Amino acid sequence: MPPHLSVLTLAVDDLDRAVRFYRDGLGLPTEGIVGTEFTHGAVAFFEMGGGLKLALWPRASLAHDAGLPLGSPSATEFSLGHNVGSRVEVDALLAQAGRAGALIVKPAGETFWGGYAGYFQDPDGHLWEVVWNPQLLPQTPE
Repeated sequence: MPPHLSVLTLAVDDLDRAVRFYRDGLGLPTEGIVGTEFTHGAVAFFEMGGGLKLALWPRASLAHDAGLPLGSPSATEFSLGHNVGSRVEVDALLAQAGRAGALIVKPAGETFWGGYAGYFQDPDGHLWEVVWNPQLLPQTPE
């Protein structure tokens, strides 16, 4: 399989609340909630750059579509890494997330591998790492 990730879907408990957090709180671009005319169809997409989209979909809808029972969420199943270009950007993004309603679970600090990072949870408990990694700096658009 050639590696290519185009959509990352997060299951959420309250789609309206999740859209407000990501759109209004973090400033991610979206057209808002679409697909409300379909049962289990309401979803919101956010442009993440590089062709990647973040989708927010109600937990019950994702479980229904996958044919799996609705389970209990766990914040430690995975984390989403948001790599930034400096320590200052890490601090600024964590502060922005906190103002938007995120729970700061680990304030930013030096890492054992020479970077600088902190963690927050969105209103649905998804774990985000905001990180400055001097070995993996984000590419700037040309």
